Amino acid sequence: MMTRHLQYLSSWSKMRWVKTCVVTGLVFGAVVACTAESEKAVRGDEGQMTSATPSDSENINIDLWLERLEVGSRELYSARDSVVEALDLKPGMRVADVGAGTGLYTLLFAENVGGDGVVYAVDIEPKFLTLINKRTSDNGLDNVVSVLGRKDSITLPDNSVDVVFIADSYHYFEDRQAVMNSIRTALKPGGFLYVVDFDLVEGKTRPLEQQHVRFGRPSVISEIEFFGFEFLDTPTPSGLNENFMLRFVRP
Repeated sequence: MMTRHLQYLSSWSKMRWVKTCVVTGLVFGAVVACTAESEKAVRGDEGQMTSATPSDSENINIDLWLERLEVGSRELYSARDSVVEALDLKPGMRVADVGAGTGLYTLLFAENVGGDGVVYAVDIEPKFLTLINKRTSDNGLDNVVSVLGRKDSITLPDNSVDVVFIADSYHYFEDRQAVMNSIRTALKPGGFLYVVDFDLVEGKTRPLEQQHVRFGRPSVISEIEFFGFEFLDTPTPSGLNENFMLRFVRP
């Protein structure tokens, strides 16, 4: 049950934490979908290794999501190469793409970390994970692990990843403290957290598609620091104008 990620109106994004009841339900239904032979499962509710295939949930139109998220007019799509470059990924790294959606960034990360690395595509919508599994298979990638997340957790083991990437999803997290706590524990000490989100500027009118954004860059930095991360800097990938990128480290 393995695969990779994206930024976007991902399931964690636009689905606003769609309820996905798989096996044991939303609260304790930690399920992982894997295709890579090197990784067979991830930790479940009781700490044991759990393996299962996510089942279809809501009437999600995958083709529509692809059209909305992977289009040249979308900044996070058009600037994808420079965004990935800013992460400075190395072969062998383990990366979590949280809110992976259609898998756009997951696929790019997988190419960068190589066969010795792993990309965990974390999402709460099983249909997106199914799509990511297919895309990685079609591209001959075997280093992606699709992970069914929960409303309060990314369901990855402690100290399991070097980098966590969250694009256009952070402001959708309803229980941000719980989710960020799970991210902090999943990151290895010294591991990096990258957050890409819409740059809400005071006094500047937001486009209609960004009316849901509730807080701007200073508030995001302050809140994530409160959750136990250390703010490092603001990378500036070329092509990112409406969105900001933040880099944090787990102390």
